[in-house]
Amino acid sequence: MDDQVTPSPAAPEPLDGRAELSEFLRTRRARLQPEDVGLPNFGRHRRVPGLRREELAQLAGVSVAYYTRLEQGNGRNVSGEVLDAIARALRLTDAEHAHLTHLAKPKQHKKKRQARPQRVRPALLQLLDSMDGVPAYVAGRRTDILGWNRMASALFGDWGTLPPEERNWARICFLRPESRALFQDWEQKASDIVSYLRMDAGCYPNDPLLSALVGELSVKSEEFRSLWATHDVREKGHGIKRLHHSLVGDLTLSYETLRLPDDHDQSLIAYHAEPDSASADALRLLASWGADATRTGAAGTSK
Repeated sequence: MDDQVTPSPAAPEPLDGRAELSEFLRTRRARLQPEDVGLPNFGRHRRVPGLRREELAQLAGVSVAYYTRLEQGNGRNVSGEVLDAIARALRLTDAEHAHLTHLAKPKQHKKKRQARPQRVRPALLQLLDSMDGVPAYVAGRRTDILGWNRMASALFGDWGTLPPEERNWARICFLRPESRALFQDWEQKASDIVSYLRMDAGCYPNDPLLSALVGELSVKSEEFRSLWATHDVREKGHGIKRLHHSLVGDLTLSYETLRLPDDHDQSLIAYHAEPDSASADALRLLASWGADATRTGAAGTSK
């Protein structure tokens, strides 16, 4: 496959960093109850769900006025120590803590970095191709699918037949009906994808392609709009996926996500089955049936 260039959308509006910070803090505060953090709950008539601002400020050891300004999206001059205290008070995960820091203290060099094309090193493509019997692919920013091997094509579908801009997990999951048949836990897959996009939005708030993607999915998918509004964030990790393939039936596969040390925006994701299991037999059968599939997805370029 030849290198392709993803066309740029027509001047999408960047994500509003102040609004992102405000909504993230508000939704994290709303999920906590006083008893969750050791505070007394005086009365049943609370006007808002979750903790009040003054309760959160008390837990974090900051003034109510200071926290209110932060929740209104004014993260300028906030210190790392204060963010750490607020993260502890809100019981944030490591991924949520990192996301809060990105939103409150965006790095000035990110606008320059985001224009760097996403390319997969040729040696990594060779590694993918050599992983016989193991579905594997490389994902980049915005859940773009940058490179893959023959087994990934056999398992997930031939991404090589899609235009480069459509090789994207978010578009596949929310806009292509066949993904619902493939992923038995489609709701979890969809939630994970949106949470990854949220992490990207914190790191690259001025990325025009990310803004365009979020805008497109918000218009075309009510489920995406609902998940986007939760402001949940998670890092890519490891776990188990249950799939139903039209040729080999049900598979239960473990996956591992390996972030590349020389480009933290790219990750190699590989799937495998328990030895001597029905899923391992299904993968072997799929490998034999998929021998004529596209050998390797070439690294596309996108801005």
